[in-house]
Amino acid sequence: MNLIEIPKRIPFQRKLSPAQHAATLAVSLGMAIILWHFATQLWKLPPFILPSPVMVWERFLQVLRDGSLLRHSAYTLFEVLCGLTLGVLSATFLGYLLAKSHWFERLLSPYIVASQSIPVVAIAPLLVIWFGPGLFSKILICALIVFFPVLVNTIVGLRSVPEELSDLMRSLKADRWQTIRHLEAPAALPVFLGGLRIGATLSVIGAVVGEFVGADRGLGFLVNVARGRYDTPLVFVAVFTLIGMALLLYTSVLLIEKRLLNWQKRQEEANLTL
Repeated sequence: MNLIEIPKRIPFQRKLSPAQHAATLAVSLGMAIILWHFATQLWKLPPFILPSPVMVWERFLQVLRDGSLLRHSAYTLFEVLCGLTLGVLSATFLGYLLAKSHWFERLLSPYIVASQSIPVVAIAPLLVIWFGPGLFSKILICALIVFFPVLVNTIVGLRSVPEELSDLMRSLKADRWQTIRHLEAPAALPVFLGGLRIGATLSVIGAVVGEFVGADRGLGFLVNVARGRYDTPLVFVAVFTLIGMALLLYTSVLLIEKRLLNWQKRQEEANLTL
């Protein structure tokens, strides 16, 4: 019996190229549109219940030509980006304090958990009443819905730093900023970016909730207007635009993650060659 067991060869898994990913996505979308079209033809539903893909496409071109779709989309995207930035910055700062102080965590955790147990839909009207129906209330709603997942991932990421490495930094007389830059931030970054991915998609929901409560612009406002007029194709256009916006934000975070965590991939490749 050999003392050193040779590990089994891991089967090579071929990764798809970006062109193959795009082709797979195009085929999937094409099949969904075809099924949607056949469903409208089979069930013969009226357009205000289920419009056909052709009707939705024609409505999309109409609102695109008159500029209303771009105007409302730009307003919602601005709300989302501002709310996401505010939520991420505040959650990262508070998460660092909570990760470093168990006493501070015990003091604030009941209030943080209680605030997250209340649905944003329930407190959104209060925020609109307190801060008005303008832009700030929508940004605040986005920040609140982003805050908790980023906060939790920040705490988990910082507490996953090995204590031996922290002791090493202290033995090297590293100050607080050097410890954060060279140890804590790189170690917590994978977990933090996971929370950012969740927050990026949730921020779109926060903006729409705020616009549902009270707004005169934005994609949520557009959905409200179209719903009141039984303009279901316009509702589909606004919903698909929101989906595209969420996918764009999610993909942007993935690209940031790929660039910032490129050192992990190089380290794994180096370990495989040993």
